[in-house]
Amino acid sequence: MAEHKEESLMEKIKEKLHGDSSSSDSDDERSGLSAASSIKNKIYRLFGREKPVHKVLGGGKPADIFLWRNKKISGGVLAGATAIWVFFELMKYHFLTLLCNCLILSLAILFLWSNATTFINKDPPHIPEVKIPEDLVVNIALSLRYELIRAFAALRDVASGRDLKKFLAVIAGLWVLSVIGSCCNFLTLLYIAFVTLHTVPVLYEKYEDKVDSFAEKASAEFKKHYAVFHAKVVTKIPKAQLKDKKH
Repeated sequence: MAEHKEESLMEKIKEKLHGDSSSSDSDDERSGLSAASSIKNKIYRLFGREKPVHKVLGGGKPADIFLWRNKKISGGVLAGATAIWVFFELMKYHFLTLLCNCLILSLAILFLWSNATTFINKDPPHIPEVKIPEDLVVNIALSLRYELIRAFAALRDVASGRDLKKFLAVIAGLWVLSVIGSCCNFLTLLYIAFVTLHTVPVLYEKYEDKVDSFAEKASAEFKKHYAVFHAKVVTKIPKAQLKDKKH
């Protein structure tokens, strides 16, 4: 009996030691995972991005087209945009003229076809009735209204003078757009933006780590120069001191 009790006591001690070692191993694994996750979270992403590029572009079919998930569809869309740009910009064809000519051709074909059916004993062409859903128009108008409100709110925030860095960034962006607009017309600008959406996101997704590393170094250099500019220029601008009102 004494030997049996000693054996059971030794087994309990071993189980306890084994449990402590396993718990310590699990704690080490958890701490290692937490450290790895913290290191992963500290990775610099361009513009503070936390979501994948596909989610940033809105997801769904538009993001698939911009990221070339289906090369045939993306290539066809890009080829169609290129054909439209060549047709209107290089060949100097006007949109109103093209629209009117297409309508004239379509109406003439349908008119002749409808009258020819009486002579060849065939059914006239079925011309579908076009109906625009009211909900679709309302949703588009509400979305446009929301985006305009956001744009005006952003401009108001920039003009309020609270953030000098944001003000300088907006001014620089508008100046770049004005320079580009003076070099090309609106259609060419739209085509450049369309080609950029079809090339830059997919290249960024392919070379994401290299671009983020370079952007991190560029951001550090920009912050360094901005600190010097803030110390030498911004801090020397006199500011009006507001006096508290006595009630």
